[in-house]
Amino acid sequence: MPENDNWQDRFVEHLESLRENRGALASLRRGLGSSPGTVPAMYPYIIPWTPRNRKVEEACYVVGSLFALYPEAGGTDDLGMAFAKVSDPSDSLEKRFVALLNCHYDDLPNHLRQATSLLKSKDIPINWRELLQDIMGWEHESRYIQRKWARGFWQNKAEGSSQSNQTNGGRS
Repeated sequence: MPENDNWQDRFVEHLESLRENRGALASLRRGLGSSPGTVPAMYPYIIPWTPRNRKVEEACYVVGSLFALYPEAGGTDDLGMAFAKVSDPSDSLEKRFVALLNCHYDDLPNHLRQATSLLKSKDIPINWRELLQDIMGWEHESRYIQRKWARGFWQNKAEGSSQSNQTNGGRS
């Protein structure tokens, strides 16, 4: 595949074209819980759409398997903002989100599988293009992805609670 700026869009469009292909989705779901790139059933749906780069391929295997778990049209928010839309009054959501932010790259697919399952259960769409980009940047020393997700989560939580306070007449 030629390397250019639009490969991510073409990859996600390819995944979205598989939405009604139960066999392809089953093959992609086999990657859940496995190390990226170790499930040969996924190869026909990933390799033709990705540039030759280990990190890129790993991210595509992760996103491909997650998409197969929740094959809905992509959302517009980053994962932090999507998490903020989950209505959960307990501290468990925040603890789960902090665990995701703290996880090592090798553990990221498992944490993202749990996050995808949660968002699917609440019908909150995932921005697959942005998630793909974010996985590729996860190990950056500045942790800019983790900070972006944190900002999306806590700013939207704060905005949501201030809006509910306004509709409740200032009462919490």
